[in-house]
Amino acid sequence: MNIHPIKNDRDYRSALLRIESLMDAKRNTPAMDELEILSVLVEKYEDEHFPIQSPDPVEAIKFRMEQMGLSQVDLAAIMGSRSRASEVLNGKRGLTIKMIRVLHDRLHIPAEVLIQGK
Repeated sequence: MNIHPIKNDRDYRSALLRIESLMDAKRNTPAMDELEILSVLVEKYEDEHFPIQSPDPVEAIKFRMEQMGLSQVDLAAIMGSRSRASEVLNGKRGLTIKMIRVLHDRLHIPAEVLIQGK
């Protein structure tokens, strides 16, 4: 087992190839230990070099509405008024804490996604 930090793209690709070769490793073996260690190193490298950005709050609302088959009228009923729903969807009004709570409860959008627009 020759494990070292992943410092560049070459190291990263090499680690991925090694992980692939270890995927059938048996539990409680040195190969499984190596697989677990390499997986942690790869995850750390990916978090630093390929971060996944949270979606824009308005885009998250629109996406969830589409998934649930909701219209702007449905959103207005959830948010309290048509004008409020329209302003939010058009980016002219920010979300309040009360709106975030309602959207989280009713549309099941993670609060951390909705909060980032504040």
